[in-house]
Amino acid sequence: MGRIAIFTDDPGWHGKQLRMAFAARGYSAEYVSLTECRIQLQERLLPLYIPGFAGALPDAVFVRGVPGGSLEEVVLYLDILHALKIMGIPVYNDGHAIERSVDKGMTSFLLQQSAVPTPQTWVLRDRHEALAIAEEQLKAGHQLISKPIFGSQGEGIRRIEKLSDLFWLTHSNGVYYLQRFVSCAGEGYSDWRVFVVAGKVIASMRRRGIHWLNNVARGATCEAVPINQGMAEIAIKAVEALQMNYAGVDIICNQQGTYQVIEVNSIPAWKGLESVCDVRVGEILVDDLLSACVVPEKVGAVC
Repeated sequence: MGRIAIFTDDPGWHGKQLRMAFAARGYSAEYVSLTECRIQLQERLLPLYIPGFAGALPDAVFVRGVPGGSLEEVVLYLDILHALKIMGIPVYNDGHAIERSVDKGMTSFLLQQSAVPTPQTWVLRDRHEALAIAEEQLKAGHQLISKPIFGSQGEGIRRIEKLSDLFWLTHSNGVYYLQRFVSCAGEGYSDWRVFVVAGKVIASMRRRGIHWLNNVARGATCEAVPINQGMAEIAIKAVEALQMNYAGVDIICNQQGTYQVIEVNSIPAWKGLESVCDVRVGEILVDDLLSACVVPEKVGAVC
């Protein structure tokens, strides 16, 4: 039986879905916290210590969470993911993909470089310059969003609507991330979550928020909505730009009727998606990961 490590500090519903999917395919899956892993470069020992995998590394790794912490701690967690991949262990998504997506500044840069439509964005340290940019945008009739470079589920995000709001403009550990606010087409607040796996869209839904943050964790409702070819191509292109195995791509349709990518998630949740779409996301992800562990000449053998 093959053995899989699921990196997470909170398995919850998603961890259970993954474990069941692996078991159905003949693999045992263990939950592991990256905080308990270490690099150990000494004789007669594996260079990496993964709890529960003494004497042999896992056949593959599924990353469901990377803990926060100091810069040094986060670098260590990513080093472990990088080292596993260097040693030939499939890592899903790998450390480079996670680095690109958790850093909103780099995400925006890579999307722009790949000609993926995304809102105008500024990332800088100087407060006076940040205030000048914000004031210029507001006077031109554009609202802004201020975000922390690292963060999820809408934490720390502020909307800047008028000049008096600049009093509350805050940095994230010395860095300002400003993005032009995109008003969605139609009434209320909504966007699309498009789930891409192995270069294909497997499901999509529209999220309708009770305010401008369309986040399920913050009360947004979900509805299954088919997407058109144009939106699918944009989502796939965004995932390719960040070189991910899979991702949840958040897309908004602006009032001019064009689409823009506002977020690319390398560790996306899919409970809300499954609640409205007839798709088993966990099983699709597991099959995609295990495809990297099967030796083509010997179907069923693990790498």
